[in-house]
Amino acid sequence: MNLSSMNKDKRNARRVGMLITLATAISVVITGCGKGEKEEAPEVSVQAAPAATADISRVVNTEGIIFPVAQSAITPKISAPVKKFYVVRGQKVKQGQLLATLENRDLSAAALDNKGAYEQAEAAYSTSLGATLPEENAKAELDVQTAQQELDAQQKLYDSRQDLFKQGALPRKDLDAAAVSLAQAKSAYNIAKKHLDGLNAVGKQGAIKTANGQLTSAKGKLLTSEAQLSYSEVRSPIAGFITDRPLYPGEMASTAAPLLTVMDISQVIAKAHIPQSDALQLHKGDAATISLAGLDKAVNGKVSLISPALDPNSTTVEVWVQAPNPNQQLRPGTTAQIAITAQTVKDALVVPSAALLNAKGDAAQVMVVDAQSQASSRDVKTGITTGQQVQIVSGLKPGEIVVTEGAYGLPDKTKVKIEKPETESAGEGAKDKDDDAKSGKAGGDDAAKSDDAKSAKSMPSAGKDPKAKPDAGNKKAAQSKANGKSGESKD
Repeated sequence: MNLSSMNKDKRNARRVGMLITLATAISVVITGCGKGEKEEAPEVSVQAAPAATADISRVVNTEGIIFPVAQSAITPKISAPVKKFYVVRGQKVKQGQLLATLENRDLSAAALDNKGAYEQAEAAYSTSLGATLPEENAKAELDVQTAQQELDAQQKLYDSRQDLFKQGALPRKDLDAAAVSLAQAKSAYNIAKKHLDGLNAVGKQGAIKTANGQLTSAKGKLLTSEAQLSYSEVRSPIAGFITDRPLYPGEMASTAAPLLTVMDISQVIAKAHIPQSDALQLHKGDAATISLAGLDKAVNGKVSLISPALDPNSTTVEVWVQAPNPNQQLRPGTTAQIAITAQTVKDALVVPSAALLNAKGDAAQVMVVDAQSQASSRDVKTGITTGQQVQIVSGLKPGEIVVTEGAYGLPDKTKVKIEKPETESAGEGAKDKDDDAKSGKAGGDDAAKSDDAKSAKSMPSAGKDPKAKPDAGNKKAAQSKANGKSGESKD
């Protein structure tokens, strides 16, 4: 009985000790929590920049194909063997310069024949106007005069015989003979008069037209033969460079295939297809640049054409950008990058593009740092957006500080510490530290600071209450763990 009583007393004493240890640990934990709530909120390291005024432009970027400003694929109008080429590929030529000749001996003979026929028609025309027609007109006038004189004579004879017949001195037969002669004279006069009138009214004009028609026909045949002969000489319609010459002397030139190709690349046109929404922002004459891979500097140009209709296949709008090409660096057929400045706003309020959060259309949010170094979310309305900057139309004032790095997931009223962007020297120092860390020379304090900074940045992004102390939970856990171990040791 005494032994069991002693064991029972020992067990009770042990239980009391455990209760005392547990109570002590709970009081320590409660005391630690009370102290943690009084600690200041941790600072989150971010990068920030002030909202400033600057000129900003809306730029439409696209790809396009380069074409020459003028091009001519010269196809001969006659099929004939190539007699001689006067140019080679890559040679610069002038407008109207002789490029090649085709075999033309048959055409030369035809032109010579037609020239003789034309000269003959021209001589006949001159003869008709200068000799034949005046001669016929003069003969007709003479015939009229002769008929008139004969008529007058017969009229006098008839009148004289009529008087004698009335007096009874002349028989009736002689009077009738005079009347017949008078009628014949009148008929001859009328015929001569009508012939003269016909020559003056119709015959002369008809003869002139006939001679003129023959001359015109001969001239047309001559011009046709001369044109055919001229087609055997191939000349350049524009100034530029010979870019293609597929045939050799002696080969047959066809009217169905180009004999030479000339391109004027003193200026080029970059043709691109862009969406209709972007095309609505462009105007003819807008400034643009053309960039090529391997080209050190972009070439300046202007919008020369905006198609009034959409391409039915791609439902896009074709846009031309024309640019000078004095050094022939822009070669036709090359794919180029085109940047068109559609709109420029002077003295606009801009912030870095990285400062925008939850951007949707022209609405977005930014984290603004106040005088107490607390970051708060604010709704803003955006305008023109480039790769580096964004125009703020409303919601922000010049000079206000916005977070550019580290704002994602940052709760409101979080206290922040603004870090300056690394300079080149700072970058070299960081590189040296990285090298030291890799070689095992970095100190434990630097590593601890790095881990603390990472944990401080990660805590707000998890969506926890900004008033909660990240270190407080760690301290509580450490203290409770330590108290537990001490209780076990006492036990």
